[in-house]
Amino acid sequence: MKKLLSLALLAIMAIGAQAEEKSTSDASNKPVFTTIKENAITSVKDQNRSGTCWDYSTLSFFEAEILKATGKTYDLCESFVANKTYMERAIQVVRFHGDCQFSQGGSAEDVLATLKTYGICPEEAMPFPGSLYGDSLNNFNEFFSLLEPYVDAVATSKAKKISGQWRVGLQGILDAYLGKCPEKFTYEGKEYTPKTFVESLGINLNNYVSITSYTHHPFYSAFAVEVQDNWRFPLSYNLPMDEMMKVIDNAIDNGYTIAWGGDVSEEGFTRQGLAYAIDTKATESLQGSDMARWLKLTPAKKKNLLDSLGCTVPEVIPTQEMRQERFDNWELTDDHGMLIYGVAKDQNGKEYYMVKNSWGESGDYKGTWYMTKTFIAANTMDFLVNKNAIPKDIRKKLGI
Repeated sequence: MKKLLSLALLAIMAIGAQAEEKSTSDASNKPVFTTIKENAITSVKDQNRSGTCWDYSTLSFFEAEILKATGKTYDLCESFVANKTYMERAIQVVRFHGDCQFSQGGSAEDVLATLKTYGICPEEAMPFPGSLYGDSLNNFNEFFSLLEPYVDAVATSKAKKISGQWRVGLQGILDAYLGKCPEKFTYEGKEYTPKTFVESLGINLNNYVSITSYTHHPFYSAFAVEVQDNWRFPLSYNLPMDEMMKVIDNAIDNGYTIAWGGDVSEEGFTRQGLAYAIDTKATESLQGSDMARWLKLTPAKKKNLLDSLGCTVPEVIPTQEMRQERFDNWELTDDHGMLIYGVAKDQNGKEYYMVKNSWGESGDYKGTWYMTKTFIAANTMDFLVNKNAIPKDIRKKLGI
């Protein structure tokens, strides 16, 4: 019995040692970050079960712009923007007789357009997200199960003429789930309308431009990026990829943030708070596998292999041609909006952008994602930035 116990103990110790060795091996590849530049931002928010990353990320951008310009911290109201945006998007869908998309998604332009047209209010001037239907945060499941068929029924009506009452009904749904947008409110002892409030924030709404990088339009021209949620058709300035990246770096260096929109559906974007533009072929080689074996691996096993490589995972070298090919074949998609606010490097000297997400304080870094510069270059759809953050030589090329 003692011998058996001794053998069992030795076996347990051996397993523990192997586990510790594996853990140490994996841990050695976990990135250790040193901040190079970190610009001031407001607190991390949680969009929860709503497709409103565009709303949260862009309002976060404007909160950072206000903070940089005035030193004041604001919590601007996402529900106000969503209420106004969904009505305007529904009106467009009806005008097109349903031949365009109505969905939860949107773009940075929706927030900018709302601020310019309607103004904004602070978070406290409207009901807390989710509170009107007994939830602690946004949950658009029931909301959009009513909203989408309502808009579709009007837009695809066979009537020769429709009345304007559908807008009244739609506004009722919006107000029931998001809250009614206030006409007046009091903030820090002073009365405002949404328009006078936005005027008090200390920023110039004409200072903001969108940047992208594709070859199917001439460089240094402006065009509307052809994705469904870009439904207002705002123009983005088209730069070569290297100049697009220079704009981001120059902005961060000079204390600005960037409202980023791009693709996070890639295998290298993790829920733990990291993003790498993984070179799959090089990764296969490192794992001693071939393409056939790699393709047969389950997503969980692929994840384990990639996690074990950590910050040593091979990355692709993005090119202009690669960006265009992935856009045209639907690989590069418009998935998510986030806020780029800083730069850090890992223990190997690789540089990452510090990116604020809107999934609460999730991941290993409490709501911040560390996304390699390679990942951003490969997966950017477009981004909103203060034109004063663009290098002077590039501004001259764009005529702004």
